[in-house]
Amino acid sequence: MSVLVTGGAGYIGSVTVEQLIQAGEQVVVFDNLSQGHKKAVHPNATLVEGDLSDRTVIDAVFAEHNIDAVIHFAARSLVGQSMECPFLYLGDNVTNGLNLLESMTDHGVKKFILSSTANLFDDPENIPIDETERIVPGSPYGESKYILERMLYWLEKTQGLKYAALRYFNAAGASERFGENHDPETHLIPIVLQVALGQRDHIPIFGDDYETVDGTCVRDYVHVVDLAQAHILALNALGQGSRTYNLGSGQGFSVKQVIEAARKITGHPIPTEMGPKRPGDVATLIASSDKIRNELGWKTKYDDLHTIIETAWNWHKAHPNGYED
Repeated sequence: MSVLVTGGAGYIGSVTVEQLIQAGEQVVVFDNLSQGHKKAVHPNATLVEGDLSDRTVIDAVFAEHNIDAVIHFAARSLVGQSMECPFLYLGDNVTNGLNLLESMTDHGVKKFILSSTANLFDDPENIPIDETERIVPGSPYGESKYILERMLYWLEKTQGLKYAALRYFNAAGASERFGENHDPETHLIPIVLQVALGQRDHIPIFGDDYETVDGTCVRDYVHVVDLAQAHILALNALGQGSRTYNLGSGQGFSVKQVIEAARKITGHPIPTEMGPKRPGDVATLIASSDKIRNELGWKTKYDDLHTIIETAWNWHKAHPNGYED
């Protein structure tokens, strides 16, 4: 199978490309490298530099390569920035996604995997969160992903497109070759590890009076390799119809628990500094992934928080400056 992976030079995209190639698939990576890195592209993949805002470039990719399916990661993804710049997200993410979908359907490609988000569930009524939970996007970023999900719903009915929308929670960890390198970095685990590497003085904690085990926010961390495997399983299952899955480990860990685990793994004290709550943060977000486990047999290889952090630490020690080393 020939798979087009948009955003394949980014964090989750690069690991998914790696797993696809290990599974024997041919991969074309489409990335504008605004957040991705050339060094994060697997050497056996074909890299096409381009932007999804340019329909001509997208059409050329489908015309030149015999694409069978698309996995769509490329998007603006900073929740906080989307609150400050809503038009950027409701514009770029939606319009670029539409360009991609129009081009692929024009070229007869009928299989599509959407990288969606747990930000669809800003204030869940039930924990763990399954696919029947009401959708209340927590930001313009989350709203942009939901709009794309609705597009896919109608394109299945009108164009025969088969899709999977994968709503995952906190991606973490690394493969041996590819890891997390964002600018700016906003995710907890790599920021904690930056303290251990001496690149930050401390880690801020935003609020300690939530109704959780230690007062700090609890989140579900799922290893990036496990996420990549879920994409491949979903892709191979599209012949049996479209589907939507929530992806997580099913376990929750607090901010303080993550920091303490990182202290043990790195041997660094990792100082903290308490700050006020951030607007929009909810106490607990944990996924139920029973549906994909039951339907597709998805199994998470990296269930232990210490193992997840250790894989990230090994990658960051080997790449202290990310892909700029």
